[in-house]
Amino acid sequence: MGGLSIWHWLIVLAVAAVLFGGKGKLSSVMGDFAKGIKAFKSGMKDDEEAASAPQVPPPGAAASTGAAGERPAHDRG
Repeated sequence: MGGLSIWHWLIVLAVAAVLFGGKGKLSSVMGDFAKGIKAFKSGMKDDEEAASAPQVPPPGAAASTGAAGERPAHDRG
């Protein structure tokens, strides 16, 4: 239990490469991460607005139509 396996060393090396890998590497990674969070929040906000908006049928649509545009039972001849 005391030693580190090859996977532990690979993870440590990957973290070190991200932190010290080159000019502006960490700042670009964090910038991309921040853009992803902003996009996620924006998407969640849009979903909440769509869910809270009243469902309005398109103009010309009958309010009593059934599935796939069938006529209601009382309209059938």
